[in-house]
Amino acid sequence: MTDINNEKRPSPEALLRLAQEEEAQAERGRLKIFLGYAAGVGKTYAMLEAARQRKGEGRDVVAAYVESHGRAETDALLEGVEIIPPALIEYQGVTLREVDVDALLARKPHLALVDELAHTNAPGSRHEKRWQDVEELLAAGINVYTTVNVQHFESLNDVVVQITGIAVRETVPDSLLDQATEIRLVDIPPEDLLQRLREGKVYVPEQAAFATEKFFRPGNLIALRELSLRRAASRVDEEMRAYMESRAIPGPWPAAERLLVSVSGSPYSERLIRTTRRLADELKAPWFTVYVETPGGGRQEQENRKRVWKDLRLAESLGAHVATLTATSVADAIIDYARSHNVTQIVVGKPAKPRWRELLRLPLVDQIIRLSGAIDVHVVSFEPAGAKKGPVISRQRRPISLTGYMASLALVAATTLVCLLSRPFLAPTNMVMIYLLAVVLAALRLGLKPAILTAFLGVLAFDFFFVPPRLTFAVADTQYLITFVALFTVGVVISTLVSKARERAEAVREREVQTAALYYLSRDLAAAADIETLVQAVVRNIGESLAAASTVLLPKGDRLEVAAASKGLKPDVKEMAVADWAFRNRQPAGQGTETLVSAGLLYLPLQTSGNILGVLGIRLKNVADYRSTQPRRLLDAFVTQTAMALERVQLSRQAEQTQILQARETLERALLNSISHDLRTPLVSITGALDTLREKVHTLADVARMELLDTAWEEAERLNRFVGNLLDMTRLEAGALKVKKELCDVQDLVGCALAALERRIGGRQVDVHLPPDLPLVRMDMVLMTQVLANLLDNALKYSPPESGIEISVRVNDGRLEMEVADHGPGIPEQDLKRVFDKFYRIPIPEGSRGTGLGLSICKGIVEAHGGAIRAENRTRGGLRVIVTLTIK
Repeated sequence: MTDINNEKRPSPEALLRLAQEEEAQAERGRLKIFLGYAAGVGKTYAMLEAARQRKGEGRDVVAAYVESHGRAETDALLEGVEIIPPALIEYQGVTLREVDVDALLARKPHLALVDELAHTNAPGSRHEKRWQDVEELLAAGINVYTTVNVQHFESLNDVVVQITGIAVRETVPDSLLDQATEIRLVDIPPEDLLQRLREGKVYVPEQAAFATEKFFRPGNLIALRELSLRRAASRVDEEMRAYMESRAIPGPWPAAERLLVSVSGSPYSERLIRTTRRLADELKAPWFTVYVETPGGGRQEQENRKRVWKDLRLAESLGAHVATLTATSVADAIIDYARSHNVTQIVVGKPAKPRWRELLRLPLVDQIIRLSGAIDVHVVSFEPAGAKKGPVISRQRRPISLTGYMASLALVAATTLVCLLSRPFLAPTNMVMIYLLAVVLAALRLGLKPAILTAFLGVLAFDFFFVPPRLTFAVADTQYLITFVALFTVGVVISTLVSKARERAEAVREREVQTAALYYLSRDLAAAADIETLVQAVVRNIGESLAAASTVLLPKGDRLEVAAASKGLKPDVKEMAVADWAFRNRQPAGQGTETLVSAGLLYLPLQTSGNILGVLGIRLKNVADYRSTQPRRLLDAFVTQTAMALERVQLSRQAEQTQILQARETLERALLNSISHDLRTPLVSITGALDTLREKVHTLADVARMELLDTAWEEAERLNRFVGNLLDMTRLEAGALKVKKELCDVQDLVGCALAALERRIGGRQVDVHLPPDLPLVRMDMVLMTQVLANLLDNALKYSPPESGIEISVRVNDGRLEMEVADHGPGIPEQDLKRVFDKFYRIPIPEGSRGTGLGLSICKGIVEAHGGAIRAENRTRGGLRVIVTLTIK
């Protein structure tokens, strides 16, 4: 028997990850990549053969873009395959053919063939790259077959340059290769490929000769082939490991490595990122990319923010976990992040600065190595050993402002003047403190470099004007040299400390501004009770915090509509199309992104973990701010809070709707219970009386027959009143009740009501008190008769059978008051206002019957006349209901 306790089972984490991957894949299309190492290996041919097999299986296959290069055997494979006409784009007088994404989305085939994945689309296309077109097709649930060469993947870009000497401009993020459900390696020996090239099966003869000279060299092809084989083997190894882990197959489980690389806007950051990606692939390890903002790096950030943004996006496309940190020390921030994320290896670049600068400040590499502890540090060289130094990429220098230095010179001159005036009273050594005070003022007001200049000029001025022999730079007493060194050193130290304190204060102020902006937005969003107030608060807060125009677009039916916008901002048809793409694909688009960059605004989807609620469009004043980390980070926080607030309002609405539905269900149950009781009771009495009369018509005495007929008649009247009340209530709620006012006599009104209830009243005593001089009143006689009849019926129902009913009419301040009173138990004080609600019935006395509609109908009719109705308990017991109408 198998020991169940020893049976190997997959870990819960592995099963959860497998379930999440299957769930995510279920909604997306499947991607199959035909991978080669150079043009001509047969990728397109292999893709078409596989597509024909799928078509033979009954699959819906279309060719979205296939480049046959005029090969007859390739064109033959396209026979019988539906070809989607390409989108034609005019660019500089030339018509270019691109994938028609809209046509494919409308056609929505089972499988689309898209050749040349790394292709760059023509300007004016929806996406900059064809791989972005493929991602949109996959997101729409369309399966895709595509082709690509190994040299086009981002992580191998610099390696290909080293091998071939040719920079590949068209690249594809490695994440696409990771997302592919299947990779088919298309491979032929380099000798066969060169033979195909010579035979003209790859390029025309002129191009073939040029390609053989520049790219298709045997050494290049062998190296590229090895790269493709290794990349395919790496993917197979990943699949094998995933299979073993999901099924708990025993095998080697090495300790997990985690890599970290930091970028700074340097031209060499791209190489560091790609090197780290390759190391991570070899180690099968996750990796992180961080950018550290320092308080003193504001100027550098303004110069390099485009490069930093590009580096972070590159790392993200290669599969890195990207983070932006804020700290005063770059090395400390990197080490702290590495330790908090269990990083085992840090990748850094070899210093490229002159050696003499290391004497002033320890290089970042050495700082990281000293702080790393048990973390391994990889130092990457930016140039191969023995290579000739090429031209160094020059960084654009910011123009030097002379204002601070001129102010520093003026400050030293003023300090010297003060010292000259106080010379009779102060010794030269005491004047050093005045120059130090000038250094502090320069550090506070002018910055670090002007403060250092102030210290240097202060030493020169002190020597020239106050150290004997005066008015020369000569020094008679060599002990003053110590004073000079001390003055300059202390001045530099003070300048550095004050400047750092100032920079930290500035950083704190910026953080405070951001925190305040988020606080005000959170406060306004928390106070917003509806969508309109919420979106207006978002637009207002973005305008106040970022001085930017914005618009919030929310879905209505199948399209987006502007819910709120800054003054003067009205998206046109083109902008709405970009916003619609961002909404449907749940990805940013427009300015500052790589999708639909011709748009005038940046569009960010408002989405939570499981739902997309709208799109936020922003137009910043400075174009460079779209790629700056601080505005984008604040915008991301705004987007997150806005999405959560929208979801909260929607959930609140759903809760209200749920309460309304519950109340409606309760009302429907009450109506059903009332109808089932009040319909069944009279019907049972009627059918029982009629059944007895039918079966015993000849044996019953006349008195008995009359009693049965009276009972059937009374129950039929009761049923008629009940159905009439339901119809009247329906008319009231539908607004179909029409009041026809005419001058009527109140005495006739009372008489009609009593006549209608004559049988119901029977022997009960009804006292009527009518003044002899009652005026005529404008009313609907039929409806008011029903009101008075309902009030009398209610009084008869809820009072003892031996008690009487009182009807009194009076005129009070130009208004007619009609009162119906009984001698019953009355109504609890807390229920006096509820007696006019639909289906509300007082549970006393025992055996009383009713639907709870009579008084509600009375209230509706009286209010339709412009009057009022109220109920009061009598002091001696009983209830009275008073109807008030306007006489005129």
